[in-house]
Amino acid sequence: MYAQGYPPGTTATGGEAPDRPAAVAEPSPDLGHHGDAEVVPGLVDLAVNVRRDPMPDWLRAPITAALDELASYPDPSAARAAVAARHRRPADEVLLTAGAAEGFVLLAQALRDVRRAVVVHPQFTEPEAALLAAGHRVERVVLPAETGFRLDPELVPADADLVFVGNPTNPTSVLHPAETVAALARPGRVLVVDEAFADTTIAPGVTGEPESLAARRDVPGLVVVRSLTKTWGLAGLRIGYLLGPAGLLTRLAAVQPLWAVSTPALAAARACATPQAVAAERQIAARLAEDRAYLVDRLTGLPGVSIVGKPASAFVLVRLTGAADVRLTLREHGYAVRRGDTFPGLGTDWLRVAVRDTATTDAFVDLLAKILEA
Repeated sequence: MYAQGYPPGTTATGGEAPDRPAAVAEPSPDLGHHGDAEVVPGLVDLAVNVRRDPMPDWLRAPITAALDELASYPDPSAARAAVAARHRRPADEVLLTAGAAEGFVLLAQALRDVRRAVVVHPQFTEPEAALLAAGHRVERVVLPAETGFRLDPELVPADADLVFVGNPTNPTSVLHPAETVAALARPGRVLVVDEAFADTTIAPGVTGEPESLAARRDVPGLVVVRSLTKTWGLAGLRIGYLLGPAGLLTRLAAVQPLWAVSTPALAAARACATPQAVAAERQIAARLAEDRAYLVDRLTGLPGVSIVGKPASAFVLVRLTGAADVRLTLREHGYAVRRGDTFPGLGTDWLRVAVRDTATTDAFVDLLAKILEA
């Protein structure tokens, strides 16, 4: 582990935390780079973690019907009530957002009075980007690959009053135990848990999402960030939400633009909160687990390829020497994968690969094997 500080608006010059050793300063990666930048027409998309299956009728119908209501301003009340019911919370503990990414911006803008903001890496880069854009000084706690990117609450400075962590974490695909994540909470701290991929996880004997904190109201200062764009293929619609204490969400809503969530997106949020949608998510997660296990088995059979940690989501993080060159060769042969070096804590020997059907996996791994043999 290391803690590393970054002054706002600068590259990674490093900064020593009072009670943690600082790492040797390294150039700051491009926090604004995302998987969609890897994809161009004609490439097989293994870079973006959005499910591409046809939209079910129960979701398409309300979105389409909402197009007849565009002359009226969006009213989030019904969608907020539906999301609240799904997670067994009062409606005032739900804030609907234009995708999970907007939630990070609202947190960074509304909580300008925090003294010590910490982001646990490797993880999705938008929380740190939003903090830096809002003028915060950001410290990084980097989980080492040697421990399988295992979360240890003791690594986070005790006086950090704003902490971001992903679960399951993008890009590692590691799912941390809920109680380990909850152990990060303490009075006076806002703990932000990015659960954008929680609905992709499954565990034997668990009927719902394993390790999710979305329904927990007993964890002080907890804000859970959720997304509906991944499983339901709604990245272009922009719909997500925050779950947390009503008073804190009121602060966040105060800096949110008026009518930030469109009427079609609100219709999608309402539909995706129904028991039918939740049951469908569990079925999708079960199929995904089978496809993920197949991908992991095929990849681990390749010489020089390793998978660190236990993947639990819609993507797998792969380490292999020369991954940066391998990625470019894969592009030449029609496949887009996500580069790993823009994630703090990783480097040029890492790639993130989306889980797809077994036929796509076979074609991809066969090509990768030929590239590695060359």
